[in-house]
Amino acid sequence: MYGHFKAITISHKNASLNIREQIALNEEECKNLMLKIRETFEVSETLVLSTCNRTEIYYYSENNISEEIIRLLASLKVLNSNEILPYFDFINDHNEAVNYLFEVAIGLQSQVVGDLQIPNQVKHAYQWSADMQMAGPFLHRLLHTIFFTNKRVVQETGFRDGAASTSYATVEVLESFLPLLTNPKILVIGSGEIGEDVCRTLADKNYQNITITNRTTAKAEALAQELGFRASDFQTVHEQILAADIVISSVRVEEPLITKNTLKKKSLAVKYLIDLSVPRSISPDVEELTGIVSYDLDEIQRRANEALQRRMDSVPQVRSLISDALVEFNNWSQEMIVSPTIQKLKGALEQIRKEEMARFLKDLSAEEAEKMEKITASMMQKVIKLPVLQLKAACKRGEAETLIDVLNDLFNLEKQTV
Repeated sequence: MYGHFKAITISHKNASLNIREQIALNEEECKNLMLKIRETFEVSETLVLSTCNRTEIYYYSENNISEEIIRLLASLKVLNSNEILPYFDFINDHNEAVNYLFEVAIGLQSQVVGDLQIPNQVKHAYQWSADMQMAGPFLHRLLHTIFFTNKRVVQETGFRDGAASTSYATVEVLESFLPLLTNPKILVIGSGEIGEDVCRTLADKNYQNITITNRTTAKAEALAQELGFRASDFQTVHEQILAADIVISSVRVEEPLITKNTLKKKSLAVKYLIDLSVPRSISPDVEELTGIVSYDLDEIQRRANEALQRRMDSVPQVRSLISDALVEFNNWSQEMIVSPTIQKLKGALEQIRKEEMARFLKDLSAEEAEKMEKITASMMQKVIKLPVLQLKAACKRGEAETLIDVLNDLFNLEKQTV
C-alpha cells in the first residue's frame, strides 16, 4: 500500500458562522490536534488550517481515517461528533485533494476570491506542521510548490490587484487620505461583522491610533484588547466623532447618527467620514459643510466590485498556472513512490557485488582489488540504470505499483532496508 493525500474541510460554503466558530482552532489547538493525530493514527504528515472562514485538515496516509479525525477534533473541542460530522466535506481522491489545497492557498476557494490573507495563513499552518515535525517530504514539496505558484500568480496576473472586500476597500479609501494626515485618529463605530472586519484589516496593516465604540461596550472592549486598540463608551460617541480625523461607521440606526448638527463644532481640520451602514448612519448632506469628505457604502462597494471583477477575469490564467504546477508536482509525487524501491534495489545489487568481491579479494593484490572495485561498481551502475528508467516511466503511465511488485518478488526487496 502507498500513501494518499486527503482533505477534510468545513467552510463558509457548507456551514454558518455559528457552526464554524465552534470548530475554529487557534495555534495551540492546531498543534494539539496534529499531535493527537500522530499518536492515535501514526500519521506522519498533517496540515491543519483554521481561519474565520474554514477549518481544514490535510493528511498523507494509506488509510482513510477522515471520520475518525473529525471525532478526535470533536473530542478536543468538547462537541458532539455526530452533530458536526454532516457539515464536513471529505476529499479522498489524492489528486483532487492536492488541487483543492492549491485553490485554497491561492484564494480561488475564498469567500472573497483572491483573499489577500489566505497565503500567509497557509504559511503559518505549514510552519506549525514543521514545528511539530508533521511535515515530511510530501508536504514540504507540495507547500513550496504552492508558494512558488502563488508568487507567479502575483507577478503574472491581476488576481491580487485591488481591494475586493468591503473591509479592504474601506481601508484602501482610508489610505488615500493618509498623505494629508499625520498619525490620524481613527474612530470605528460599531463592532458587528463589518466593523470587526474593518478593525482586523486595520490591525493587519499595523494601524495603531484607533478607537472602537459600540452600543455593547464589552464587545468593543474585547475586540480592542485583542487587536491592541482602544475602546470608548458609546455614550460619548459624539465627542469621539469630533476628536477623530477619520470616522468609519457601521452601526445600525433608524436615523443618521452623524448629521450637520453633530459636526457644527468640529475644528477647521478636514474630517473624513466613511458610512458602511444600511440604513445610512451618516446624513448625506454633511458634505455641505466645509472640510467634510464623505463616502457611502455604494461607493465603497463599487470599488470592491471593480477589484473583484478584475480578479474574476484573471481566474482562467490562475488555473493555468496551477495546472502547470500540478503536472510538475505530480511527476515528483509519482517518483517519490518508487524512490524506496530504487534504493532497495540498489542495496540488493550492492550486497551481491560485495559478497562476490569478498570471495575473490583474498587472491588479489591491493592494486587488483582497487581495479576490481571500480569495474564492479561501474557494472552495477549500468545494470541498475534500465530498471530505474523503467520505474520512472511507469510512474508517468500510472503503472508503478505493478512494476514495484515485480521487482520486490525478483530481488526479495521486502527484506531490504532503505
